[in-house]
Amino acid sequence: MCSRYSLTSPPEAVRSYFRVHDTTTFPPRHNIAPTQPVLIVRKGGREGRELRLVRWALLPPWVKDPREFAVIINARAETAAEKPSFRGALRHRRCLVPTDGFYEWTGVARAKVPHLIRPRVQAGGSHLMAMAGLWEHWVGADGSELETMAILTTAANATLSAIHDRMPVILAPADFDRWLDCTPGSAEGIMDLLRPACDDLLEIVSVNPKINNSRYDGPLEST
Repeated sequence: MCSRYSLTSPPEAVRSYFRVHDTTTFPPRHNIAPTQPVLIVRKGGREGRELRLVRWALLPPWVKDPREFAVIINARAETAAEKPSFRGALRHRRCLVPTDGFYEWTGVARAKVPHLIRPRVQAGGSHLMAMAGLWEHWVGADGSELETMAILTTAANATLSAIHDRMPVILAPADFDRWLDCTPGSAEGIMDLLRPACDDLLEIVSVNPKINNSRYDGPLEST
């Protein structure tokens, strides 16, 4: 599961990592929570890839009243191709979710210990990575429109299994084009990408419990 993550890298670093020629700017976010506006990367027609702000909580196009629909922030990779809420987006509307770390918790209620999971990098390197996402375009009866997304998850790798049984699907830059290319209108050519990350890709760092409050969005020194 992925219920909170961060994106603190500068916009120019994000544009470079995802090879996006886009002037969109955005502030650093240390504590991104469900239903908030979040940044995604998707195909942008003749302009190649584009950055877009959408709501983190997928809303399928067939939903009549969003107030009566459960909040969906994750989609299980193993069943996404079969579920009505995800199968259309998996075939036609795939995206990348930029992040430099996501959070998981251990411990009991009221005493949860937060952990930041981020890539292992050399000193001075980038912690940027891409989570696999699905996006949707919803249009209400009154003409209102909303773009939303969900993050695909898979079984935890050996590194993460000590604290959680699920993790986001993390895509390597070499796989970005294949993931974003939805022109075949099928998910058959990308299902092999929906797998746990290599065991040595990530590290787990304990961080300040301030992150437990979804309203807190300041720097989080390691503990």
